Amino acid sequence: MSGERVFKTYPTQAQLAEMDRDLEFHPTTNEHPRVLSREQIAHYNREGYITGLNALPAEEVGRVRTFVDGLMATVMAKGAGSYSVKHAHMKYGAVWDLITHPRIVSFVKDLLGDDVIGWGAHFFCKMPGDGKTVAWHQDASYWPLTPSKTLTVWLAIDDADVANGCMKFVAGSHLQGPLTYRRSAAEEDNVLDQTVENAEEYGAVVYNELRAGQCSIHSDLLLHGSEVNDSDRRRCGLTLRYCTPDVRGTLGWNNEGIVVSGRDPDNHWGNPPRPVRDYDGV
Repeated sequence: MSGERVFKTYPTQAQLAEMDRDLEFHPTTNEHPRVLSREQIAHYNREGYITGLNALPAEEVGRVRTFVDGLMATVMAKGAGSYSVKHAHMKYGAVWDLITHPRIVSFVKDLLGDDVIGWGAHFFCKMPGDGKTVAWHQDASYWPLTPSKTLTVWLAIDDADVANGCMKFVAGSHLQGPLTYRRSAAEEDNVLDQTVENAEEYGAVVYNELRAGQCSIHSDLLLHGSEVNDSDRRRCGLTLRYCTPDVRGTLGWNNEGIVVSGRDPDNHWGNPPRPVRDYDGV
């Protein structure tokens, strides 16, 4: 039964503090990329991100947006928020199709190698005027994964620009290793619960404007966040998380990892099949 599915457990900060994790950036070495240019790979190593990649054609974006429109309407009608759809590749066939999408995976392979695990998918849908921010943070500080060989593909479902709260990066901050953060205060209206203070000290701020169907890629150690959506337009993005198969996940995180390219030599990742029917929970 779909309602009986068990998803990975999110660790407490105390649990993460007790884990022996390798939180150091591992640069890409690829002299013969197939899709990305060598300049883009050098930019990823130096700045921690690549942006403006054309992932989906307009017709495909339209189909995905229609699915997302219906999904958000259903989720919010049940009283859940527009940021609540996690484990999405485990719940919805349409998202499984995106995390395994050949074009998207081709970008990732040029950065991680031919063996790739797709382990997470989470919608970040900023509704018009919802007042929410995403404070400066590093993804790796939330995840019970080691070593730090994970990246995020941020796929724009809608156009994302400064007016509707596009993502922003601190260029080069991934080279600083794990940074000190504090618990976010209630008045910050932060979608998450961590805030890195004075993030601008670690590099230049870059606003990640994307057209629908484009994507960006960023390291799990790159400082990033987003500001309030003050526009009358939704800003929805789907985060797709990938790592190399030698990364180890605890608390059930390995159960949600799909072999999207190559192989998993140690069979550490669960490699679940495409959902037969869409999940009917929240």
